[in-house]
Amino acid sequence: MKKLILIAHLVLMFFVTACGVTPGSKDPADFNAEIAALTQEIIALDASIDPTEAARAARISVEYPLQLRQDWNVTDSAIVHNIKVNSGRREMGLCYQWADALQARLAREEFQTLAMHRAIANAQTLRLEHSTVILSAVGETMNEGIILDPWRYGGTLFWAPLLEDTRYTWIARENVFAEKRRRGQL
Repeated sequence: MKKLILIAHLVLMFFVTACGVTPGSKDPADFNAEIAALTQEIIALDASIDPTEAARAARISVEYPLQLRQDWNVTDSAIVHNIKVNSGRREMGLCYQWADALQARLAREEFQTLAMHRAIANAQTLRLEHSTVILSAVGETMNEGIILDPWRYGGTLFWAPLLEDTRYTWIARENVFAEKRRRGQL
């Protein structure tokens, strides 16, 4: 019965999201403006943030997912691409893979004034779990940070202050994992 519900849910999500934004639908000329806007948003998080670090983080966060989109052959909406990965027609491109890759790339920069957090949404619902990276000032919680979500639009970065993301309710990844361990799900 659980499998049937899950299949029905996936089919419904496929039809609901099939009309969503497809990868590459944003004008490439907008990316420099996007990087500049994200840089300013990162700087605005806290006076302690180095503007040079903010600019590097913004550039990587916008450009690296575009490279991943190409490397992973993402040509459809996020949900459709998930189906391809889960059916073996694509190797990579699930949300946690986007988050893992972006986090690893940002970590190579060894930022001194920026901290990364991981969060998961929908961990206790029938909806598909969703993972993301959150960037904040060092010493701040993820709630004071900015979501960096490369999965949502298939490599075109979605970003927003965490508390302004009305699509998802984010929970710290370590809290989700602790609850799953408690329930014997990990």
